[in-house]
Amino acid sequence: MTNNSMFKSFFLGGFECSTHRLRWGKRLDMIAATQHDTFIAQDYARLQAEGIYTVREGIRWHLIETSPGRYNWSSVLPMVRTARDMGMQVVWDLCHYGWPDDVNIFLPAFVSRFARFAQAFARLLADETDDVPFVVPVNEISFFAWAGGDAGYLNPFERVRSFELKVQLVRAAIEAIEATWDVLPNARIVHVDPVINVVTDPARPEERGAAEGHHEAQFQAWDMLAGRLWPLLGGDEKYLDIIGVNYYSNNQWVHGSPPMNRTDPLYRKFRHILNGVYNRYHRPLFISETGIEGDERPDWLRYISEEVRAAVEMGIPVEGICLYPIVNHPGWDDERHCHNGLWDYPNARGEREIYQPLADELRQQRVLFEGELTPELAH
Repeated sequence: MTNNSMFKSFFLGGFECSTHRLRWGKRLDMIAATQHDTFIAQDYARLQAEGIYTVREGIRWHLIETSPGRYNWSSVLPMVRTARDMGMQVVWDLCHYGWPDDVNIFLPAFVSRFARFAQAFARLLADETDDVPFVVPVNEISFFAWAGGDAGYLNPFERVRSFELKVQLVRAAIEAIEATWDVLPNARIVHVDPVINVVTDPARPEERGAAEGHHEAQFQAWDMLAGRLWPLLGGDEKYLDIIGVNYYSNNQWVHGSPPMNRTDPLYRKFRHILNGVYNRYHRPLFISETGIEGDERPDWLRYISEEVRAAVEMGIPVEGICLYPIVNHPGWDDERHCHNGLWDYPNARGEREIYQPLADELRQQRVLFEGELTPELAH
């Protein structure tokens, strides 16, 4: 059983690619920290051995445009060419929380500069590959806006400016889409954001309005892009091409309380969350990020896969599941060793130890989604 049509494989691998600055000034570069840029070919070969032929990758704007309008693609070309030569399909993030230091994200110049950057990357892809490009203009607009504009956790570390930041990021995404389509009219546009479920505590019914407001806020970016909310931004249904939903174990909570677990009677089945997104937008969608740390990894993949199969049986066009991150990485804030991938840190030869319980579960789920595995992939 598989509903896959857009992607080369139903299961995708997502490489953590955050490039934001931390409050104390350090800039993250998760591609370098995991040494994925050093061992691209080995990483892709590992994925292919597990039946994964589609990946999520990010390009690092701060490395590419070190001065306005001057682009150095040396950090990108090895990925583009290795993917092309090895037959890998890539979903490219253009802005994964980071931007060049000389840019003020709240000014109009951010929008125009990002659009030019997107167009320059589209020209690069047009020159290097004939594959249909998949592009995520701005990763997680809603989470980005909350974390950077309300919580003060991500750059630009603001408070009470989340809606303003969300509007700016939507404007930037729309301009980047148009700039991309000018060069690559066949490009597929992907918009990813977390899907959440915020419910009211039955003991505090007076909080219903606040809980529902938090819950509905998850749709604002997609609604803006489609022109359903704040149409003066220039949104249109054509911009909402493919929806990527990011879902983790902490994406549901009672308003004002910690995340709830799957045994909680108020927990909403993931299939119904997917059904809600599809009924709202009627767009093809996929699970663009999911995973968990530690020994729960196989069980979490099993749960997500079971829920996706149930959603597909309900008629929801779920096109794939992206294991994210696909390799372990250091924590953003403390550089702790996060054991949340299918593979670990590399050794000097680029070899990564596989987390066998998750690999075994992935193979079982591939059989259920894709049918019997070929002998070379059933090891």
